[in-house]
Amino acid sequence: MVKKISLLIPIIISAFVIGILGIVFIPSDIKNRNTDLDKGTIKLDENLLTVEIADTDADKQRWLTFRNEKLNLNTGLLLTYDKPDLYPISLLNVKFPLDLMWFNHSGNIVYLKENAQPCNNIFDSSNCTFKNTIPAQFVLAGSSGFIQYNNISKNSTLEIIST
Repeated sequence: MVKKISLLIPIIISAFVIGILGIVFIPSDIKNRNTDLDKGTIKLDENLLTVEIADTDADKQRWLTFRNEKLNLNTGLLLTYDKPDLYPISLLNVKFPLDLMWFNHSGNIVYLKENAQPCNNIFDSSNCTFKNTIPAQFVLAGSSGFIQYNNISKNSTLEIIST
């Protein structure tokens, strides 16, 4: 037993020191990154909505993570992709439930998930990762209640007015 502890103590101390050094020497472009996303306008059925646009890999990775304020029910976040595919959306580090909608390249809704709950356990993200079953090119996220508030249905269509 003494041998295991004498081996673990230096490993734990090393991990702690490396973690502290990582926090202290975090690159300034990451530390001071601009968290504002570009804004655009979409037409969802007959409703004109202002949305935040996540079109770069970095924007898609950070999208709503660590954001404290919920989106208004008349706004959303649009993730755009270069080609249609199956795009999983993880709600790890998202602090509020979302309504998620996937649209194909023509703007037709192909999959939706109401009241998707954020992750409670970082070690099991399977309960908070949602994935379309039909290829999509756009994912629209809104605060829980967005789908009902905007009368979204399986027949809804998306038109991007400006990005």
